Amino acid sequence: MNSFWKNKKVLVTGGSGFIGSHVVEKLVGMEARVRILDRISNGKLKYIGYLKKDIEIIRGECADPDTAVKACTSMDVVMNLAAHVGGIEYNRTHQATMLHDNMVIATSMMEAARKAQVERFLVVSSACVYPHDAIVPTPESEGTRDEPEPTNSGYGWAKRYAELLGKLYSEEYGMKVGIVRPYNAYGPRDHFAPDSSHVIPALIKRVMDGENPLTVWGSGKQTRAFLYVDDFADGLIQAIEKYPVPDPINIGTDEEISIGNLVKMIIETSGKKATVQFDTTKPDGSPRRNSDNTKAKEKIAFVAKTPLEVGLRKTIEWYLKENPANK
Repeated sequence: MNSFWKNKKVLVTGGSGFIGSHVVEKLVGMEARVRILDRISNGKLKYIGYLKKDIEIIRGECADPDTAVKACTSMDVVMNLAAHVGGIEYNRTHQATMLHDNMVIATSMMEAARKAQVERFLVVSSACVYPHDAIVPTPESEGTRDEPEPTNSGYGWAKRYAELLGKLYSEEYGMKVGIVRPYNAYGPRDHFAPDSSHVIPALIKRVMDGENPLTVWGSGKQTRAFLYVDDFADGLIQAIEKYPVPDPINIGTDEEISIGNLVKMIIETSGKKATVQFDTTKPDGSPRRNSDNTKAKEKIAFVAKTPLEVGLRKTIEWYLKENPANK
């Protein structure tokens, strides 16, 4: 049992969502006193409903200053996971919306935490802050160079803003602020809808829907790294406990895989039969993307524990439980 978290009053914004629900479960398991602020857009606490007796729920918008102050009042720690996120195409075509909405959430929550005299605040940033030509594996120092990758510019700039805001609030008001830059997350409770899903859930859904042949953009030779949600949640919790300093830390994994091998692994794990066609008329994107995880190991002793093969199996098992017709 981690004594740091026992009886700590912790606000998790976005606490009913994909990442937030896993963070909430872990905090409750460590005997923290958890409150969530979430608009709960689907109208129900699907994933953490069973914890209703153990947590306090405030339904509302993080962007509303009064709601934010109410949620932060009497808290020891705020973990600001709330964000306006979308799929690749949505982000590309709604740059102003992504910039505006995420800047407002960051500003509202940071100011509310200051007013409520919250001791620690976790800024959950993103690997989207990095420029398109970043060194690979990417060290944190690349996060303020040049501009964020153009197709996700609005979101990337909003996250750079949130990081700077955290740094300046720490300097001016003495708040203990931590900053994390998570890389590609996947796992149970991820978004599988085609308009909002990322690589792994999108591929799982297409394979489980029986798409055959499975057409994949690019050559399949480009490599990526994917962080299992359980490890992701551990990284966030460890960061604000062990390194409440406005000095960004990548939260990622050293395990890298080509998109071609990822598709093959998903098909094999699913038990489905499908042939794969690579559409080389479409772009690969960056040939390689991964985080330099040196600082996470040094500062917060974080190392991802879940091998991709294991994480994919757990994710597919969860997906089948939620979508039994796909078996």
